[in-house]
Amino acid sequence: MDEASHGEEREAGDGPGRPLRLVVTGAGGTIGRRFVERVAATERDWHVVAVDKASLRGLPPGVETHRLDLSSADLRPLFAGTDVVVHLATPTHAGSASPELAALETAIARRVLDEAVDTGVGQVVVMSTAMVYGAWPTNPVPLTEAAPVRPNADLAWAVQRARLEELARGIVSGTSTRLCILRPTAIVADGQLGQLARSLHAARVGVAADADPPVQYVHVDDVAGAIVTVVRAGADGIVNVAPDGWIPPDELADLEGPRPRVRVPTWLARLVAAVRWRSGLAPTPPGLVAYTANPWVVANDRLRSLGWEPGHTNEEAWVVSHAPGPLDRLPAHRRQTIALALAAVGVVAVIGVIVGVVLRFRRGSRGRRRARHHG
Repeated sequence: MDEASHGEEREAGDGPGRPLRLVVTGAGGTIGRRFVERVAATERDWHVVAVDKASLRGLPPGVETHRLDLSSADLRPLFAGTDVVVHLATPTHAGSASPELAALETAIARRVLDEAVDTGVGQVVVMSTAMVYGAWPTNPVPLTEAAPVRPNADLAWAVQRARLEELARGIVSGTSTRLCILRPTAIVADGQLGQLARSLHAARVGVAADADPPVQYVHVDDVAGAIVTVVRAGADGIVNVAPDGWIPPDELADLEGPRPRVRVPTWLARLVAAVRWRSGLAPTPPGLVAYTANPWVVANDRLRSLGWEPGHTNEEAWVVSHAPGPLDRLPAHRRQTIALALAAVGVVAVIGVIVGVVLRFRRGSRGRRRARHHG
């Protein structure tokens, strides 16, 4: 399969007058619901089959729903006669990619893809993430779909997404099924940060890496629109999903306003994140720190060439996703005073972490010396 090919634009199902049949897994999730709602509102000749393990109440009229477990259900009757499978079901997220959940996700993806190929589904759309490019100092700004896949090894969720991409390509390779892999940047919604965006935000406040790469946010409605676009086009290969451009560091600082932040070297920020993560004090896996210290913004040229247009800029996506907090309602000078005070608390916290690590190391060294002495 040529990952640079765009496919031919599809008007409807293969048969004359037959609607395009889509099966959407994970239709009860945020992206799944927005996509189904978008299709119901704009694509009159598409028939959507929504599938989820959770409740599917509230979907638009005319949507066929099936509540089932993808890890064990018989998928053949569901996929028979299907033109497109949009696979959005996932039990993992940026803050939770345990080996058990990753194994379950892999097993589900394998079952879905195997059945799609076996039943002759024409196109499979899989949701990945732009994080598979990795966050590295040498990354070009922006990254295109031609960039290598090299996720930071200590962020299990990004590594898992890269493995799923490889699995999907291996299953579809040599068949007539087209595979389109979408790589969105951090996804947000009105008044709500997604799990990844929330974790990235948490990693940039308090004790944070002494770096300021550009950032991107994409609204969930635009992600739903991107799925519609690649299905319409019958696209295959990799497609980045992000608004035009990115938010430079100084603009992001203006948007966020005064925030408590203690700047430290990346290695120390990662150490602090590891301690807070293991103690349950923060939603930031230590592997995520690199993604706040190095660039990983992506270009959307290919998606735009397929006819997609973002409804939100990066800045607009950030603004609509952030409900005003208590600090935002205070006068600017008062916010600055509070931010400085909280930053001072952060400095004390950093010192405490460093002292704790040193003491733990010394205790371990003494214990090892005693063991060698008594041995």
